[in-house]
Amino acid sequence: MSERPALLVIAGPTASGKTALAIEVAQQLGAEIVSADSQQVYRGFDIGTAKPTAADRALVPHHLLDVADPTETFSAARFQALADEAIAQIAARGKRVVVAGGTGLYLRILLHGVVPAPPAAPELRRSLEAEAERIGRQALHARLAAIDPETAAKVQPTDLVRIVRALEIYELTGTTASEFRREHRFAEDRYRFDLVVLDPPREELYRRIDARTEAMFRGGLLDEVRRHLSAGLRDAAPMKSVGYLQALQHLDGTLTFEEAIARAARETRRYAKRQLTWFRREPGARFLQPPYWASELAALSGR
Repeated sequence: MSERPALLVIAGPTASGKTALAIEVAQQLGAEIVSADSQQVYRGFDIGTAKPTAADRALVPHHLLDVADPTETFSAARFQALADEAIAQIAARGKRVVVAGGTGLYLRILLHGVVPAPPAAPELRRSLEAEAERIGRQALHARLAAIDPETAAKVQPTDLVRIVRALEIYELTGTTASEFRREHRFAEDRYRFDLVVLDPPREELYRRIDARTEAMFRGGLLDEVRRHLSAGLRDAAPMKSVGYLQALQHLDGTLTFEEAIARAARETRRYAKRQLTWFRREPGARFLQPPYWASELAALSGR
């Protein structure tokens, strides 16, 4: 692999201020931004994903926004390929690269790579799901425990998706999921990078989440969801994400407006907690407390 450009990666939980800070840093560096957000890739899903606005994009070029139709399957591997392409094009123009986002898996596969697990086998998966219907999830979990006790210990007996996937890997490869993970660890770094994680105090972060969630619901999210429903996108993957799901439940009459806001905010707070847990496992991550100084981050870029 030829020499790849150094990256400045700004990560952190949702509503921590990544977008604004990345724009400010990119302006100082004359850089372009590559988004690492698993929901902002979808065209038309703007308000509920807190996608950078047209005004934001006018300040700094952004990449990997609006690159997938809502009905498409979008994987981490596809993100890696598109991000590599965008980074190469930015570097070819002599520009620096700022990567900004909160999807931990996307950042990990971009920075370190991973040997992909075997692809899904639809017929085998349907067979395993049918078996779960016949004998029950507990019994299928017991089968997994007999084959791969390490993985079974990490998976709840009710988590059919993960039970089936672990059994699927074993059936396809003859190797347990736990062995597969050990044998195919993330590779050496694919890029030189500095990884900073925005880590505001928990109470401040939760206040920001609550305020942003309410602003989304009062600022057009319901109209956006109505448009998606009119376009036949009720079952599209991004409609199941936090915010969109609660907005849909409100439009369906199962939640009041205030209940939808409260539930979306609660689920977003839980998601932010999981994001921070993920980033604390990332080697070399530097956690930053506010205030954040764009000039200090720009200095990390190696300029």
